[in-house]
Amino acid sequence: MARTIAKDHDEKRAQILKSAAKVFAEQGFDRASMTQLARECGISKANIYHYYDSKDAVLFGILDTYLSDLRDRVCGVDVSALSPDQRLRRIVSEILLAYQGADHEHQVQISAMGALPEEQQKLLRAYQRELVQLVSDALAGVAAEGIAKDPAKLRAATMSVFGMLNWYYMWNSGAGPEAREDYAQMVADLTMNGIRSL
Repeated sequence: MARTIAKDHDEKRAQILKSAAKVFAEQGFDRASMTQLARECGISKANIYHYYDSKDAVLFGILDTYLSDLRDRVCGVDVSALSPDQRLRRIVSEILLAYQGADHEHQVQISAMGALPEEQQKLLRAYQRELVQLVSDALAGVAAEGIAKDPAKLRAATMSVFGMLNWYYMWNSGAGPEAREDYAQMVADLTMNGIRSL
């Protein structure tokens, strides 16, 4: 007889992933153990194995959930009625707001994605590419007569935006929405003023 799924199954999986992200971020994926994960989750190791059959499966669960949710949230913002400048500001702001509360997941993405099999990495990179393309298109709209016609410069500018956003947690961990909005606007201003001078 098939085992029934508990009513709080999804909630427990989410709790395991959140706790595991903290352990992986603080200890490093290679050094972290399932025993440490169980301790952080406040459940038995056997209970973790009920949801995830290995540490690698937990890692993939963290990154697949984090990156797909991030992609869905940011790419789902309707910017069709906005001017090019407003579009870039809205996207940059949404990315930084989406990062809030996900510092550990973000650190794990940066440090541990390479530990996964190539097929899983390909799926995760596809989520990342959609975000990169969204920002690239927004930048091209802002500087349609400049870097939009130079793929190398457009890519460099796009990755520079992510560079400014991705490391925000290192010097402003725990920042709230207002601080994130302020910084997002500064990033947008720096970027728009910069690319228009190229």
